[in-house]
Amino acid sequence: MKAITKPMADISFAAARLSIAAAAACLLLLASLHILSPEFAPAWRMVSEYAYGRFGWVLSLMFLAWGVSAWALAVAIWSQVKTKAGKVGLWILIIAGIGEAMASVFDITQDTGHTIAGILGLGGFPIAALLLSVSLGHLEAWRGVRKLLLWFANLSWISIVLLVATLALMTVQFLHANGGQLPSQAPTSLPPGVIGLDGWADRLFVLSNCLWVIIAGWQAAKVRN
Repeated sequence: MKAITKPMADISFAAARLSIAAAAACLLLLASLHILSPEFAPAWRMVSEYAYGRFGWVLSLMFLAWGVSAWALAVAIWSQVKTKAGKVGLWILIIAGIGEAMASVFDITQDTGHTIAGILGLGGFPIAALLLSVSLGHLEAWRGVRKLLLWFANLSWISIVLLVATLALMTVQFLHANGGQLPSQAPTSLPPGVIGLDGWADRLFVLSNCLWVIIAGWQAAKVRN
């Protein structure tokens, strides 16, 4: 195995700490939006909908921090990923970070850009997390956190399945409640018989994503230290 030079180790260590800080900032900024914009019910309003409020800039910072956390982690673990599948996971993680950061520029009012950002971020991260969890888990230094990484990696794609299912359920219930028509804009409250849980599923994805990055970044810092 090649020896890791000190400058490379220092860069990896700094990137690992940056990934932790950025992921933590993402979660804190999201939590602050619940306080700053209480008019958006978290149970059934998507995270991206905070762009409609007065604190859209906080949402943009959150998405930017989210993307930075993915990029920094990719740098931190780059030299530790040895398998071909893991290398693919690294590139997908970078692409997912592009999607997350893109959402800071293309908010929900910009359909095309925001849709592309969502596809890259929501679609890419669970694949990257699973590939990297398995690849890093083969290393002795990572075996202690392998199960934890896999757990949060699986939680990320489970949250997407829940998001799709809850959105479909709410759509059917809206159609039934409104005589076969969907509302032209998000109502201030849900009509009787409509259950909104998609917002929680959306937030669960952000939480599982950031916690996976924090755990991986923490372990990468320990290895490099």
